[in-house]
Amino acid sequence: MLPDRIQAEAASVALEKEGIPTDRITILGRGYKSADEFGLIDPNEQAAKQAKLMAFWLVPFGFASGAAFSVLSGLDTFAWAGEIGNHVIGGLLGAVAGGMGSLFAGGGAGLVFGSGDALPYRNRLNAGKYLIVVKGTDGTLRQATSVLRRFEPENIQGYAETTG
Repeated sequence: MLPDRIQAEAASVALEKEGIPTDRITILGRGYKSADEFGLIDPNEQAAKQAKLMAFWLVPFGFASGAAFSVLSGLDTFAWAGEIGNHVIGGLLGAVAGGMGSLFAGGGAGLVFGSGDALPYRNRLNAGKYLIVVKGTDGTLRQATSVLRRFEPENIQGYAETTG
């Protein structure tokens, strides 16, 4: 992560001079690739996906639990609805509770845990900083790291690409 465009371009040129192919070097920031174009996970999108997945299970489970509680407790909370109506209303209230649980727990967990390192990188890119990404073998990455250290970046982070 570099503070400005001039340093990002200079770092890219230095990497090219060291023999790293240009197709292995990517600059993210204003005027270059965006986080979305590069494929950094959008935490809001992950949170929505997690909330929907949890709702798929929690809403029906909440309905069944609410109806079962109504049947087992024998409460006559809504006298105007009758016996079956009370059980249906209990199920609906349970479904609402399941939906709220999926929204708060699923959405919140997806926002906090689903983004990994993508959120800090997105925040820095939004603040006008530039990210240099180099893909390659371990040797290429060691070479790139030594070149990039000369530019005193905020941080250098290595990742192993997972397949499957």
